This record gives sequence, C-alpha cells and structure tokens, in this order.
Amino acid sequence: MRFHVLTLFPQMIEQGLSESITGRALKQNIISLNTVNIRDFAHNKHNKVDDYTYGGGAGMLMQAEPVYQAVRSVVSQINKCNQVHSGDNSGKNIADENILYENTSYKNTAEEIKNHNARLIYVTPQGSVFNQQMAAEFAKCDDLIFLCGHYEGIDERVLEETVTDYVSIGDYVLTGGELPSMVMIDAISRLVPGVLHNDISAETESFHGNLLEYPQYSRPVEWHDKKVPEVLMSGNQKKIDAWRLEKSIERTKERRPDLYAGFKRLDKCREFLMKNKLLHIDMIELINRGCAEILFEADGEYLLRDMVSNVCFHTRPDEGESKLIDLAPEDDTKPVDKYSSQHIPKTVTDQITNGIVLHQQRYVELFTANGFNETVECRQAVYTNKEKLSVSGLYRPDGKPMPNGLIIRKLDAADIQEAAPMYPGFDNPDYIIERIEAGAVYGAFLSDNTADDTINTLAGIIGIHEEGSIGMLYVKLQYRHQKLATALETYAFNRALENGWIPYGQIIVGNEASMKLQESMGLHFSKSSVYWMTKNNA
Repeated sequence: MRFHVLTLFPQMIEQGLSESITGRALKQNIISLNTVNIRDFAHNKHNKVDDYTYGGGAGMLMQAEPVYQAVRSVVSQINKCNQVHSGDNSGKNIADENILYENTSYKNTAEEIKNHNARLIYVTPQGSVFNQQMAAEFAKCDDLIFLCGHYEGIDERVLEETVTDYVSIGDYVLTGGELPSMVMIDAISRLVPGVLHNDISAETESFHGNLLEYPQYSRPVEWHDKKVPEVLMSGNQKKIDAWRLEKSIERTKERRPDLYAGFKRLDKCREFLMKNKLLHIDMIELINRGCAEILFEADGEYLLRDMVSNVCFHTRPDEGESKLIDLAPEDDTKPVDKYSSQHIPKTVTDQITNGIVLHQQRYVELFTANGFNETVECRQAVYTNKEKLSVSGLYRPDGKPMPNGLIIRKLDAADIQEAAPMYPGFDNPDYIIERIEAGAVYGAFLSDNTADDTINTLAGIIGIHEEGSIGMLYVKLQYRHQKLATALETYAFNRALENGWIPYGQIIVGNEASMKLQESMGLHFSKSSVYWMTKNNA
C-alpha cells in the first residue's frame, strides 16, 4: 500500500506517522509514505499557492494549477511503478515524469486514477463521514492520494478534475486536511496485511460487525477496589466469548444506538437464515464475521453484500416471486426476452460489482435475463462441530516437521511464483497472489534432507477465499495419496475454528473426489445447490 499526501506541511505528516504501528510498518516497507509539497509546483517568486476568491469573501483560496500539477506528478509516479511491476513499458521511457500528460483516453484525471486501482481523497467537512467500512474499501487500493486543503479550501475546478472521493472525519472544521489524513491513514494501515502482528486484531476491534469492542482488563486483578470479572480468569473460553459478546451488545446499545439498530437488523436476518443453516452458511458466516451489509430485504427475501469482497448473496426460500422486480420503475430499461416483464432495476444491479451467489435455482433465469451469466453450481459443505480436528499423523501444530518432512505454514510473497500456478481452473493469477499477500493461503512443504542442507518443496496449497469459504485445494500429482489433502484441510479448518469461524467450503457439482474427501472429514452438505453468477459486461 502506497500513501501519497499532497500538503503545504509535509513535515507535519511525516512526523505524525513516524511512530507506533504506522512507523513500524513504514520501516518494514509494508506501507510507504510519499509527501508532496504543493508549493513546489507554484511557479512564482514566492511559491505562492493561494489567491483571493471571485465574488468576495473572507480568506484566501488555494489555486487550481499548483494543485493540479502536484496531482499529475503523483499519478505519473503511480504509472511508472505499475509499468515497472508489470514489465510493460510500451516503448516509453519510464524515467520521463511527464509520460501521462499525453494520455487522452480518460475523461479526466479522476477516471485515470481509478483505472490504476487508486483513489484521490479530498479531506473536507462536506464529504461522506469516514468509517470502518470505508477504511476496508480503501485498504484494497494499491495507492491512496490524500489532498489536504488549507485557507478557505481549493478551487472547485481542480477538485472536479481530480477527486474521486470527498471524505470527512466529522461535522467540525479544522485548520487543514493534515490531521484528518493522518487519522485515515492510521485506520487504513491497520487493515493492510502484515501491519498488525496479530492476524485477527483488525477483525475484533471496535466497529467490527456493528458492535463496539468489549471491555478489557490487565493486571493487577484489583485496582481502586475494582476487580477483573471472574469469568475472564476462568480459563473457559466458551464462557469468556459469551461474556464478551454480551458486553459488546450492552455497550453498543448504550453508547451507539445507531450501530445497535444495524446489529439488530442483521441479527434478525441471521435468525431467518438459520432455518436452513447448511444452505445459507455463507450468508450466516458473512454476518458472524462482521462483513455483511443488507442491500435489500422484504418478506423473507434478502440481498446481502460482503463489504470485503463486494460479492453479493441472494435468497428467497419460499416459492414467492422476487420483490426486487417491484423496485423497477415502469420506464426502467428492460431486457428484451421472455422475462422482460420481470426486470431488476439498474439501481440494484449496479451494486452487484463482483458477482452474486443465488441460493435458489429458480432465480438463475431472472438474473440471466438481467445481464448475468451462471459460472458454477456448488454444494455447501459445512463442518458443524465446534471441536478442532485431530492432527495426529497429519502435521505438527508446533510447526516442526513430521517424520516424512511435512510442514504446513502460511505462504508469503517469496512463495508466489511457485504457488500461483497451482490454483486449478483460474486463468488470472492476480486473485491467488492477492490472497497470498493477505495471508490467507497455506502450503504443505516436504523436506528433502541432503548432506548439505534441507530443500523444502511445495507439495500442495489450500486457502480462504475473499468471501470466507475454504478452497483453492490442490496437491501436485506426485504427492497425492499421502493424506496431504486431508492434512491441508485439517489445518485450514482448525485455523478457522481458532478464529471463532464455522469452516465451510463450496464444492463444484460433479467433483466427486472432493465430495468424498469432505465426507471423510465429517462435513455435512446442503440438500440443494448455490449458483455463482457474474455480470455480463459485453
């Protein structure tokens, strides 16, 4: 993750982010920080960047041209970096700072920035209020550019040309955008893989899942006549988790009734989905893990969005007609086929940006008529026990090798070249690379002891998909029939259970070998299928 801050006070940004978690992440090159002094782009004697406002008014306004040139310099850097990483220079000299100035294929700079998986955030009290969901969305970007205003703000024309997002940290006015930018960079950095040493810290902190964090205590046991709750010292993790949930609910209801209302709405949805737990395990876990957003609900019909992957999930268990079609105005664009009278409004389909999982086959035709293609039919496979699986004879939980040399560990960037081609049936390697970088893929290594050293060979992989299911299982042909698949699944399931998750996977219909493996692992299957669909962009 690369952060760029356009400011009149670069030292303020550099000093403010040089300590604690962000400082450590910067030193370890997990994130990078590029501060750009807007004054460097003021081509006048005194590096002046402000002037009087047309129409009168108090104070001075930052001029458009210095801001624009500062933005263009950063966009050029981003483009150079992307070209170096892709190895595609397109015959251009990547040392030329002005290579993007000739690009006329974009309507404006804001569109160009988005095309590079980047965003330009203008910090203003007029923007949308920053929250954890927004932080998670921004954390997916490769580059984030923060534009810090000062004086009375910035010339509107350059904002229209360059800004992708207008963001505020609250309904109050500050001297400039530097402090809000640092607040957002801190929050976003915590969600970048590798920044927090504890893998699940970011998942359990305040605001995750519409609940505030539970109270926490440290030594001594008693302080100012106040004792640590007995349950926290009991060693009974089940009771501890129940106490923490209870306190989180109480605290949210008392301090943040707005968040509590969202929690209750999702809780009602979860209760409904639990009537067919096996079929709806993906939607249930989405809620349990605090990643669900309700896009639509009516009469037992739900459309959820995963705030991490942007995958959507739809269900209507009864035989009724989807209420989504009732949302469409009469003049809405309709597909021209026999289902033209049953169309889903564009306001809904536009929110489905990364595919949708349907939980009833009868809706496949409806979504097909509205511009979606069915990609795969799956059965849900769920591990319903709460106890971890036995690892005896499979792998050692302490990370040391088995007698056959087997070690299972999390993959990292050094493993990408060998692991990426192992993901079966996936033409684009970017997805598994992203999952490896997120720390969500595990590898089985077999050691070959030689006289000089030990060579560890990657024999198989398994991972957690962005929306929460366990998959990507693959074992090289020469290492099959050695229980490596069982060892990998056991490892992934136990990791999920350690995080308080219900392990589940989605098995493509017709994959009998995988079905038999899941049966041998004690998984239970949904009676009916789910259907993955993607938007037809043709």
